[in-house]
Amino acid sequence: MEEGIEFCILQIESMIIRSKTKIIFPLMTYGLLVKFEETKQTIFSDKEIKDNYEKTVNLFKTLLGHSFHIGGKYYDAYPSRNLPKYGVLKSVNNKCYELSITYQLFAKQLISKIPDLVKNHIEQKMGIIPSFGIMENRLHAVKDSNDFIEIISKQIEINATNFEVFAFAVLKIHLEKFACKIYRDTRTSAHDKGVDLSTNFGVVYQIKKLKLITQDSVNSVYKELQTNFSEDRIKDGNVVLIIDDITSELRTFLINMKIQSISKEEILNLASIFEVEERMKVLRIVFDEISREYLSDI
Repeated sequence: MEEGIEFCILQIESMIIRSKTKIIFPLMTYGLLVKFEETKQTIFSDKEIKDNYEKTVNLFKTLLGHSFHIGGKYYDAYPSRNLPKYGVLKSVNNKCYELSITYQLFAKQLISKIPDLVKNHIEQKMGIIPSFGIMENRLHAVKDSNDFIEIISKQIEINATNFEVFAFAVLKIHLEKFACKIYRDTRTSAHDKGVDLSTNFGVVYQIKKLKLITQDSVNSVYKELQTNFSEDRIKDGNVVLIIDDITSELRTFLINMKIQSISKEEILNLASIFEVEERMKVLRIVFDEISREYLSDI
């Protein structure tokens, strides 16, 4: 036998890492393995695979305590094209597939490992954001201003998605005080290297989790802004860059180019003066924005 348990785990980890907004293939695999262990069934129709997958999604909702980053829509290309790439299935007839011998042999071990692999990945990717859907959790997180800022500080360091969504939420609550509205125009999974925010007063914000500490890095960002926004909008000073950090010299350079910038520290400073109700709104907005992209479709 050329392939062992290490091969299977490596394939499962690869499936998880390649997942964008929904983890699908590891849950499909888990459902097939559980069915095999229960019944010794090795041949599955497309409908059986779909039914097992949807049952598994509901099981994982209970295991995880939330519906984030799992439960993507099922397509019949998954068992015919995707799972064979990971050595899970092989086609034996039209829309009929066989669970590979390797996965059969290590079914019990994989069934015990897959939930933890999925859970750990989601926790690393999302932090405590899924818990914000419960009002009591939000209230507990915002009672003390220092605790609230510490939560934001930790969450925005996890990844670019968290940075973008928390920055948007804080800015939205801040601008509401001035009767200004702000909207997210793109999703965090978009491949535009930043999230654009539009407003009802003509200003456009672009969020990037970057530390601008060299002239080359600023030049690159400025060139991208010139591509993304009209010359008139930039000349009128209506483009604002929200970034992780920037040196004072490079901030001045951008100002001379008519680009304002807001750093992570300034976002946290804005959040530090919010009242309890406003802090609650920030966490609710974060939860809602993440839900748009990551909440289960099943």
